[in-house]
Amino acid sequence: MKTIGNIIWFVFGGFMIAIEYFIAGLLMMLTIIGIPFGIQVMKMGMLAIWPFGHKVVEDETSSGCLSFVMNIIWIIVGGFWIALTHLFWGILFCITIVGIPFGKQHFKLIRLALVPFGKRIE
Repeated sequence: MKTIGNIIWFVFGGFMIAIEYFIAGLLMMLTIIGIPFGIQVMKMGMLAIWPFGHKVVEDETSSGCLSFVMNIIWIIVGGFWIALTHLFWGILFCITIVGIPFGKQHFKLIRLALVPFGKRIE
């Protein structure tokens, strides 16, 4: 089921979401200061390609204080708006019964989009 869900997701919007994340990540990596943010955006892009069967978990090896500060900067710079976009699409997909699995994937992406530092994708 997750393979079929990933294929449908990829064809009907997942590819475009991933391309947007990859372009934004590459643009962020143009400066030295933006490299950590670009890496996190690439992480979101990889999850946006094949979200079914993956989950976002806390990374025990991450440094707490640095992750906290980077998450605060990320929320101010763009994470809030990305999370709102995923919230909108998640609610829109959940209106129909057929769209509920895709809405749930957008809700999963909200967590990563809002605070990506200190998270890992399994």
